[in-house]
Amino acid sequence: MCKTICQAREAGRYRGAPSLAGNLAHVTLHLFDTATREERAFEPLTPGHVGVYLCGPTVQSSPHIGHLRSAVAFDVLQRWLERSGYSVTMVRNVTDIDDKTLAKAADAGWEWWAWALRYEREFHAAYAAVNVKAPAAEPRATGHIPEIVALTQRLMERGHAYEAEGSVYFDVRSFEAYVRPAHPPGPRRS
Repeated sequence: MCKTICQAREAGRYRGAPSLAGNLAHVTLHLFDTATREERAFEPLTPGHVGVYLCGPTVQSSPHIGHLRSAVAFDVLQRWLERSGYSVTMVRNVTDIDDKTLAKAADAGWEWWAWALRYEREFHAAYAAVNVKAPAAEPRATGHIPEIVALTQRLMERGHAYEAEGSVYFDVRSFEAYVRPAHPPGPRRS
């Protein structure tokens, strides 16, 4: 096949694979709006640019197919948007510290940060193995601990979070705007 393409190229008859960009420019992406419970056409906040924030892995153990499913789905979305002419900034966080990471590292006799790094590297290798594009940025939870603590304190002060058995939980019933999009109109669930 390559020989045929190369011969056609040399003879000036091969112009390359047909571009799909023109075809995709006429396709409208529709997304489900949980607030209105309706499908609607996607329109970026900034014309020509799409920002996507994807909740990435908690690096406490080896990745499995469920972890990769999310990354592959958003990779397909990113590639489709780019092929449709959008500039895309993909950000995927890494939760590199949590109770399970601390416990598993301690049980194995590892420093927590070395444990998290080991599995973060495994996730990167798994993403590469299925050809998921690297994100534009990959912030780690440990890089934002002061901001997380300050936000948690603000939520508690405003009655939107509470402490129980050494952990802090978001009180979804205290914030109607949080509950509303996730549930269909009608009687409130308890």
